[in-house]
Amino acid sequence: MNQYDVIIIGGGQAGLSLGYYLKKTALSFIILDKGSEVGEVWRKRYDSLTLFTPNFYSALPGSKFNGTKNLYPIKDEVADYLQAYAEENELPIQHQTDVQELHQVTDGFRVVTNRGDFHTKKVVVATGPFQKPFIPGFSQSLSSNVLQLHSSEYKNPEQLQRGSVLVIGGGNSGAQIAVELSRERDVYLSVGHKLKFIPLDVGGKSVFWYIDKLGLYSAGKDSFIGSKIRKLKDPILGSELKPLLDNKTIKLKPRTISIQDDTFQFQDDTELKVSNVIWSTGFRADYQWIHISNLFDQTGFPIHERGVTPVTGFYFIGLPWLHSRSSALLGGVGKDAHYLVNQIMKPAAKE
Repeated sequence: MNQYDVIIIGGGQAGLSLGYYLKKTALSFIILDKGSEVGEVWRKRYDSLTLFTPNFYSALPGSKFNGTKNLYPIKDEVADYLQAYAEENELPIQHQTDVQELHQVTDGFRVVTNRGDFHTKKVVVATGPFQKPFIPGFSQSLSSNVLQLHSSEYKNPEQLQRGSVLVIGGGNSGAQIAVELSRERDVYLSVGHKLKFIPLDVGGKSVFWYIDKLGLYSAGKDSFIGSKIRKLKDPILGSELKPLLDNKTIKLKPRTISIQDDTFQFQDDTELKVSNVIWSTGFRADYQWIHISNLFDQTGFPIHERGVTPVTGFYFIGLPWLHSRSSALLGGVGKDAHYLVNQIMKPAAKE
Protein backbone atom coordinates (compact mmCIF):
# COMPACT_ATOMS: atom_id res chain seq x y z
CA MET A 1 0.00 0.00 0.00
CA ASN A 2 1.29 3.50 -0.92
CA GLN A 3 1.82 5.52 2.25
CA TYR A 4 2.07 9.30 2.67
CA ASP A 5 1.88 11.90 5.39
CA VAL A 6 -0.74 13.82 3.38
CA ILE A 7 -2.95 12.93 0.41
CA ILE A 8 -4.70 15.67 -1.54
CA ILE A 9 -7.75 14.49 -3.49
CA GLY A 10 -8.20 16.77 -6.50
CA GLY A 11 -5.62 18.41 -8.73
CA GLY A 12 -7.35 21.69 -9.54
CA GLN A 13 -6.36 25.14 -8.33
CA ALA A 14 -7.08 24.28 -4.68
CA GLY A 15 -5.03 21.07 -4.70
CA LEU A 16 -2.15 22.75 -6.53
CA SER A 17 -2.07 25.67 -4.08
CA LEU A 18 -1.95 23.29 -1.14
CA GLY A 19 0.79 21.31 -2.86
CA TYR A 20 2.82 24.50 -3.30
CA TYR A 21 2.94 25.06 0.46
CA LEU A 22 3.39 21.38 1.34
CA LYS A 23 6.53 21.36 -0.85
CA LYS A 24 8.05 23.75 1.68
CA THR A 25 7.66 21.18 4.47
CA ALA A 26 9.27 17.81 5.13
CA LEU A 27 5.94 15.98 4.77
CA SER A 28 5.52 13.36 2.08
CA PHE A 29 2.43 13.92 -0.04
CA ILE A 30 0.73 13.14 -3.32
CA ILE A 31 -2.09 14.74 -5.29
CA LEU A 32 -4.58 12.25 -6.71
CA ASP A 33 -6.61 13.47 -9.68
CA LYS A 34 -9.04 11.58 -11.91
CA GLY A 35 -8.30 13.73 -14.96
CA SER A 36 -5.70 12.93 -17.58
CA GLU A 37 -3.83 16.24 -17.22
CA VAL A 38 -3.68 19.39 -15.12
CA GLY A 39 -6.30 21.91 -16.19
CA GLU A 40 -8.54 19.33 -17.86
CA VAL A 41 -11.69 20.58 -16.11
CA TRP A 42 -11.11 24.07 -17.53
CA ARG A 43 -10.46 22.78 -21.05
CA LYS A 44 -13.75 20.89 -21.03
CA ARG A 45 -15.89 23.95 -20.29
CA TYR A 46 -17.69 25.91 -23.01
CA ASP A 47 -15.47 27.35 -25.72
CA SER A 48 -16.23 31.03 -25.14
CA LEU A 49 -15.76 30.97 -21.35
CA THR A 50 -13.94 34.07 -20.11
CA LEU A 51 -13.04 34.75 -16.49
CA PHE A 52 -14.52 37.76 -14.73
CA THR A 53 -11.47 38.13 -12.53
CA PRO A 54 -8.59 39.89 -14.35
CA ASN A 55 -5.27 38.08 -14.74
CA PHE A 56 -3.69 39.94 -11.80
CA TYR A 57 -6.43 38.52 -9.52
CA SER A 58 -6.15 35.02 -10.99
CA ALA A 59 -2.73 33.90 -9.81
CA LEU A 60 -1.87 31.04 -7.46
CA PRO A 61 0.71 31.51 -4.66
CA GLY A 62 4.26 32.11 -5.82
CA SER A 63 3.42 32.68 -9.50
CA LYS A 64 2.11 35.57 -11.61
CA PHE A 65 -0.51 34.97 -14.26
CA ASN A 66 1.67 35.82 -17.25
CA GLY A 67 1.61 34.86 -20.90
CA THR A 68 -1.86 36.17 -21.70
CA LYS A 69 -2.83 38.93 -24.10
CA ASN A 70 -6.22 39.30 -22.45
CA LEU A 71 -6.95 41.26 -19.31
CA TYR A 72 -9.65 38.68 -18.62
CA PRO A 73 -8.21 35.20 -19.35
CA ILE A 74 -10.06 32.66 -21.47
CA LYS A 75 -10.49 29.11 -20.19
CA ASP A 76 -7.58 27.54 -22.13
CA GLU A 77 -5.21 30.19 -20.79
CA VAL A 78 -6.23 29.18 -17.27
CA ALA A 79 -5.60 25.51 -18.10
CA ASP A 80 -2.17 26.35 -19.56
CA TYR A 81 -1.32 28.40 -16.49
CA LEU A 82 -2.27 25.59 -14.08
CA GLN A 83 -0.29 23.06 -16.10
CA ALA A 84 2.80 25.26 -16.09
CA TYR A 85 2.35 25.92 -12.36
CA ALA A 86 2.35 22.21 -11.54
CA GLU A 87 5.47 21.65 -13.65
CA GLU A 88 7.41 24.64 -12.32
CA ASN A 89 6.76 23.63 -8.73
CA GLU A 90 7.37 19.93 -9.44
CA LEU A 91 4.17 18.92 -7.71
CA PRO A 92 3.66 15.16 -7.28
CA ILE A 93 0.41 14.46 -9.15
CA GLN A 94 -0.93 11.05 -10.11
CA HIS A 95 -3.48 11.42 -12.90
CA GLN A 96 -6.24 9.07 -14.03
CA THR A 97 -6.73 8.09 -10.41
CA ASP A 98 -10.39 7.98 -9.42
CA VAL A 99 -10.94 7.95 -5.66
CA GLN A 100 -13.79 5.51 -5.08
CA GLU A 101 -13.89 5.23 -1.29
CA LEU A 102 -12.37 6.99 1.69
CA HIS A 103 -12.27 5.34 5.12
CA GLN A 104 -10.88 6.30 8.51
CA VAL A 105 -8.57 3.68 10.01
CA THR A 106 -6.68 3.43 13.28
CA ASP A 107 -3.63 5.43 12.22
CA GLY A 108 -5.11 7.67 9.53
CA PHE A 109 -7.12 7.12 6.37
CA ARG A 110 -7.41 4.51 3.62
CA VAL A 111 -7.99 5.89 0.14
CA VAL A 112 -9.43 3.33 -2.28
CA THR A 113 -8.84 4.14 -5.97
CA ASN A 114 -9.02 2.48 -9.37
CA ARG A 115 -5.23 2.23 -9.16
CA GLY A 116 -4.94 0.59 -5.77
CA ASP A 117 -5.19 1.63 -2.15
CA PHE A 118 -3.31 4.46 -0.46
CA HIS A 119 -2.72 5.14 3.21
CA THR A 120 -2.23 8.58 4.72
CA LYS A 121 -2.02 10.20 8.12
CA LYS A 122 -3.94 13.25 6.90
CA VAL A 123 -6.22 13.87 3.93
CA VAL A 124 -7.45 17.00 2.17
CA VAL A 125 -10.47 16.94 -0.13
CA ALA A 126 -9.90 19.49 -2.89
CA THR A 127 -12.56 18.40 -5.37
CA GLY A 128 -14.08 21.88 -5.59
CA PRO A 129 -17.68 23.09 -5.85
CA PHE A 130 -18.45 21.74 -9.35
CA GLN A 131 -19.03 18.07 -8.58
CA LYS A 132 -22.44 16.83 -9.72
CA PRO A 133 -24.48 18.81 -12.28
CA PHE A 134 -27.95 19.62 -10.96
CA ILE A 135 -31.03 19.46 -13.18
CA PRO A 136 -34.55 19.68 -11.69
CA GLY A 137 -36.45 16.40 -11.60
CA PHE A 138 -39.26 17.69 -13.80
CA SER A 139 -36.79 17.76 -16.71
CA GLN A 140 -37.65 14.08 -17.17
CA SER A 141 -41.06 15.15 -18.46
CA LEU A 142 -39.50 16.95 -21.42
CA SER A 143 -40.21 15.65 -24.90
CA SER A 144 -37.33 13.91 -26.64
CA ASN A 145 -37.86 16.34 -29.51
CA VAL A 146 -36.32 19.09 -27.38
CA LEU A 147 -32.54 18.98 -27.01
CA GLN A 148 -31.48 19.54 -23.41
CA LEU A 149 -27.98 20.08 -22.02
CA HIS A 150 -26.58 21.07 -18.67
CA SER A 151 -24.25 24.07 -18.89
CA SER A 152 -21.35 21.74 -18.01
CA GLU A 153 -22.08 19.83 -21.25
CA TYR A 154 -22.47 22.91 -23.44
CA LYS A 155 -19.47 23.75 -25.64
CA ASN A 156 -20.71 25.96 -28.49
CA PRO A 157 -23.84 26.77 -30.57
CA GLU A 158 -23.08 24.00 -33.07
CA GLN A 159 -24.19 21.41 -30.51
CA LEU A 160 -27.78 22.61 -30.65
CA GLN A 161 -30.50 21.75 -33.12
CA ARG A 162 -32.15 24.44 -35.20
CA GLY A 163 -34.60 26.74 -33.48
CA SER A 164 -35.03 28.74 -30.29
CA VAL A 165 -33.27 28.21 -26.95
CA LEU A 166 -34.36 28.53 -23.35
CA VAL A 167 -31.50 29.07 -20.88
CA ILE A 168 -32.63 28.30 -17.34
CA GLY A 169 -30.61 29.86 -14.53
CA GLY A 170 -29.67 33.40 -13.50
CA GLY A 171 -25.95 32.99 -12.84
CA ASN A 172 -23.00 34.28 -14.82
CA SER A 173 -22.54 31.09 -16.85
CA GLY A 174 -26.15 31.21 -17.99
CA ALA A 175 -25.76 34.88 -18.84
CA GLN A 176 -22.65 34.28 -20.96
CA ILE A 177 -24.24 31.37 -22.80
CA ALA A 178 -27.45 33.30 -23.47
CA VAL A 179 -25.49 36.24 -24.89
CA GLU A 180 -23.47 33.97 -27.17
CA LEU A 181 -26.53 32.13 -28.50
CA SER A 182 -28.53 35.34 -29.07
CA ARG A 183 -26.21 36.27 -31.94
CA GLU A 184 -27.81 33.69 -34.21
CA ARG A 185 -31.13 32.51 -32.74
CA ASP A 186 -34.08 33.42 -30.52
CA VAL A 187 -33.10 33.10 -26.85
CA TYR A 188 -35.17 33.14 -23.67
CA LEU A 189 -33.63 33.39 -20.19
CA SER A 190 -35.55 32.02 -17.20
CA VAL A 191 -34.51 33.26 -13.76
CA GLY A 192 -36.01 32.96 -10.30
CA HIS A 193 -34.84 36.31 -8.90
CA LYS A 194 -34.31 39.91 -9.94
CA LEU A 195 -31.05 40.29 -11.82
CA LYS A 196 -28.46 42.78 -10.62
CA PHE A 197 -25.64 43.95 -12.86
CA ILE A 198 -22.12 45.12 -12.06
CA PRO A 199 -19.73 46.42 -14.75
CA LEU A 200 -16.36 44.71 -15.05
CA ASP A 201 -14.52 48.02 -15.29
CA VAL A 202 -15.14 51.29 -13.46
CA GLY A 203 -13.03 54.37 -14.10
CA GLY A 204 -10.40 52.36 -15.96
CA LYS A 205 -9.97 49.83 -13.15
CA SER A 206 -11.35 46.33 -12.72
CA VAL A 207 -14.33 46.18 -10.39
CA PHE A 208 -12.34 43.55 -8.45
CA TRP A 209 -9.83 46.29 -7.58
CA TYR A 210 -12.63 48.17 -5.82
CA ILE A 211 -14.00 44.99 -4.26
CA ASP A 212 -10.54 44.23 -2.88
CA LYS A 213 -9.93 47.76 -1.58
CA LEU A 214 -13.31 47.79 0.14
CA GLY A 215 -12.45 44.55 1.94
CA LEU A 216 -15.25 42.60 0.25
CA TYR A 217 -12.94 40.16 -1.53
CA SER A 218 -11.29 38.75 1.60
CA ALA A 219 -13.97 39.40 4.24
CA GLY A 220 -14.44 36.32 6.44
CA LYS A 221 -17.76 34.50 6.08
CA ASP A 222 -18.74 35.23 9.70
CA SER A 223 -17.68 38.89 9.64
CA PHE A 224 -20.34 41.60 9.42
CA ILE A 225 -19.55 42.29 5.77
CA GLY A 226 -19.17 38.62 4.88
CA SER A 227 -22.48 37.61 6.47
CA LYS A 228 -24.27 40.36 4.51
CA ILE A 229 -22.70 39.36 1.19
CA ARG A 230 -23.53 35.67 1.70
CA LYS A 231 -27.24 36.50 1.83
CA LEU A 232 -27.16 38.18 -1.58
CA LYS A 233 -27.53 36.57 -4.98
CA ASP A 234 -24.40 36.83 -7.09
CA PRO A 235 -24.66 39.74 -9.54
CA ILE A 236 -24.25 39.43 -13.31
CA LEU A 237 -20.78 40.76 -14.11
CA GLY A 238 -20.20 42.66 -17.32
CA SER A 239 -22.27 44.81 -19.64
CA GLU A 240 -23.33 42.45 -22.44
CA LEU A 241 -26.56 40.94 -21.11
CA LYS A 242 -28.45 43.98 -19.83
CA PRO A 243 -28.88 45.84 -23.17
CA LEU A 244 -29.94 42.59 -24.84
CA LEU A 245 -32.65 42.18 -22.21
CA ASP A 246 -33.67 45.84 -22.54
CA ASN A 247 -34.17 45.62 -26.29
CA LYS A 248 -35.78 42.15 -26.07
CA THR A 249 -33.06 40.45 -28.11
CA ILE A 250 -33.06 38.04 -25.15
CA LYS A 251 -36.52 37.60 -23.67
CA LEU A 252 -36.63 37.35 -19.89
CA LYS A 253 -38.92 34.78 -18.30
CA PRO A 254 -39.60 34.10 -14.60
CA ARG A 255 -38.79 30.87 -12.80
CA THR A 256 -39.53 27.65 -14.68
CA ILE A 257 -41.87 25.55 -12.53
CA SER A 258 -42.88 22.59 -14.71
CA ILE A 259 -42.79 20.91 -18.11
CA GLN A 260 -45.49 19.13 -20.06
CA ASP A 261 -44.14 17.33 -23.10
CA ASP A 262 -42.52 20.15 -25.14
CA THR A 263 -44.06 23.07 -23.22
CA PHE A 264 -42.42 24.96 -20.34
CA GLN A 265 -44.57 26.57 -17.66
CA PHE A 266 -43.34 29.61 -15.75
CA GLN A 267 -44.18 31.16 -12.41
CA ASP A 268 -46.33 33.86 -14.04
CA ASP A 269 -48.55 31.19 -15.67
CA THR A 270 -47.13 31.82 -19.15
CA GLU A 271 -45.96 28.98 -21.38
CA LEU A 272 -43.29 28.53 -24.02
CA LYS A 273 -42.21 26.00 -26.62
CA VAL A 274 -38.55 25.89 -27.69
CA SER A 275 -36.28 23.53 -29.61
CA ASN A 276 -33.41 23.56 -27.08
CA VAL A 277 -32.94 24.08 -23.37
CA ILE A 278 -29.74 24.64 -21.44
CA TRP A 279 -29.90 24.01 -17.71
CA SER A 280 -27.55 26.51 -16.12
CA THR A 281 -28.82 25.36 -12.74
CA GLY A 282 -25.54 24.78 -10.96
CA PHE A 283 -24.07 21.82 -9.17
CA ARG A 284 -24.59 19.80 -6.02
CA ALA A 285 -22.02 18.30 -3.68
CA ASP A 286 -21.39 14.58 -4.05
CA TYR A 287 -19.52 13.01 -1.15
CA GLN A 288 -21.06 9.54 -1.20
CA TRP A 289 -17.58 8.07 -1.60
CA ILE A 290 -16.56 9.36 1.84
CA HIS A 291 -17.45 6.72 4.45
CA ILE A 292 -16.68 8.71 7.58
CA SER A 293 -19.24 9.99 10.08
CA ASN A 294 -19.42 13.45 11.68
CA LEU A 295 -18.24 15.22 8.52
CA PHE A 296 -21.50 16.50 7.03
CA ASP A 297 -24.57 18.38 8.17
CA GLN A 298 -28.17 17.36 7.39
CA THR A 299 -27.96 18.95 3.93
CA GLY A 300 -24.82 16.99 3.06
CA PHE A 301 -22.55 20.04 3.29
CA PRO A 302 -19.15 19.62 5.02
CA ILE A 303 -18.89 20.65 8.66
CA HIS A 304 -15.71 22.67 9.03
CA GLU A 305 -14.08 25.80 10.38
CA ARG A 306 -11.99 27.28 7.59
CA GLY A 307 -11.50 23.80 6.15
CA VAL A 308 -10.67 22.08 9.44
CA THR A 309 -13.25 19.38 10.22
CA PRO A 310 -14.26 17.69 13.50
CA VAL A 311 -12.41 14.57 12.29
CA THR A 312 -8.75 14.84 13.24
CA GLY A 313 -6.53 14.95 10.17
CA PHE A 314 -9.37 15.58 7.69
CA TYR A 315 -9.62 18.87 5.77
CA PHE A 316 -11.51 20.56 2.91
CA ILE A 317 -10.28 23.29 0.57
CA GLY A 318 -11.65 25.09 -2.48
CA LEU A 319 -15.27 25.36 -1.31
CA PRO A 320 -17.27 28.57 -1.77
CA TRP A 321 -16.99 30.62 1.38
CA LEU A 322 -14.57 28.19 2.99
CA HIS A 323 -13.34 31.38 4.64
CA SER A 324 -14.17 34.26 2.30
CA ARG A 325 -15.85 35.13 -1.01
CA SER A 326 -12.53 34.47 -2.75
CA SER A 327 -12.03 30.96 -1.32
CA ALA A 328 -13.21 29.20 -4.49
CA LEU A 329 -11.47 31.63 -6.87
CA LEU A 330 -8.03 31.30 -8.43
CA GLY A 331 -6.69 34.38 -6.69
CA GLY A 332 -8.11 33.61 -3.25
CA VAL A 333 -7.56 29.91 -2.65
CA GLY A 334 -3.87 30.42 -1.84
CA LYS A 335 -4.64 32.10 1.49
CA ASP A 336 -6.74 29.13 2.56
CA ALA A 337 -4.00 26.74 1.42
CA HIS A 338 -1.40 28.54 3.53
CA TYR A 339 -3.70 28.45 6.55
CA LEU A 340 -4.46 24.75 6.15
CA VAL A 341 -0.83 23.71 5.80
CA ASN A 342 -0.15 25.45 9.11
CA GLN A 343 -3.01 23.44 10.62
CA ILE A 344 -1.72 20.22 9.07
CA MET A 345 1.71 20.85 10.55
CA LYS A 346 0.33 21.05 14.08
CA PRO A 347 0.82 17.94 16.24
CA ALA A 348 -2.35 15.83 16.30
CA ALA A 349 -2.90 16.34 20.03
CA LYS A 350 -3.12 20.11 19.53
CA GLU A 351 -5.51 20.19 16.56
